[in-house]
Amino acid sequence: MLDYLKLEVRRTLRDTGFITGGIAMPLMMYLLFTHVGIEGVGDWQTTYTVGMAAYGAVGSALNAGGGVAEDRAIGWLRQLRVTPMASRQVVAGRALTGAVVVLPAICVVLLAGGLVNGVRMSAWQWVSIALLLWLGSIPFTLLGLGNGYRMTVQATNVTNMICNMGLAVVGGLWFPISIFPGWLRGVAGYTPTHHFQELGTAVAAGHAPALKAVGLLAVWLLAFGSYAVTSYRRTATQH
Repeated sequence: MLDYLKLEVRRTLRDTGFITGGIAMPLMMYLLFTHVGIEGVGDWQTTYTVGMAAYGAVGSALNAGGGVAEDRAIGWLRQLRVTPMASRQVVAGRALTGAVVVLPAICVVLLAGGLVNGVRMSAWQWVSIALLLWLGSIPFTLLGLGNGYRMTVQATNVTNMICNMGLAVVGGLWFPISIFPGWLRGVAGYTPTHHFQELGTAVAAGHAPALKAVGLLAVWLLAFGSYAVTSYRRTATQH
């Protein structure tokens, strides 16, 4: 599995378009949203910086699905099936590979918040937020992989884009859920993105994330992990 992980990391790092898109898009959206008709810093800027860093992480994590959909198309998954690796190991290796591009997407938004928008936090808070968002992005990587193992390249890209936009909006990464109607706030409370963002906003406020947020993310991790493994196994019946 270690050799497989090294191979996939090298393949990912060679795809400059994949990396640039995953980093540039959340940065551009963050700078645009925070400089069009909105002034000042303070708590709002801090919360929004964390939210857009989370959005960048989700987008980069989901993008891993496009890679596995391409692997299906060129027959790479068939080659993996002749190796001794179990389905869970293949999926875990791909999920760890996806983490390679997630951390830069988080850091570039956080850096822009501090250097461009004047967001101020202690050093431990910046580091903790980056690490928590990085670790917390794993469920979204598994969701993207599940889609990629199950769909064509085009369908995977469209589905992951819809997942990214929908989860970002409903989960409150772009707008605070306090402005949502009551029924939508109730829905947002169960989305993985809402609790994912809470990992960072809690630290920004100076305290540890709530156990509820961690627990619900763990539930989503199991759900998306099962979906990814099942989708990978399903590809065996299609050849």
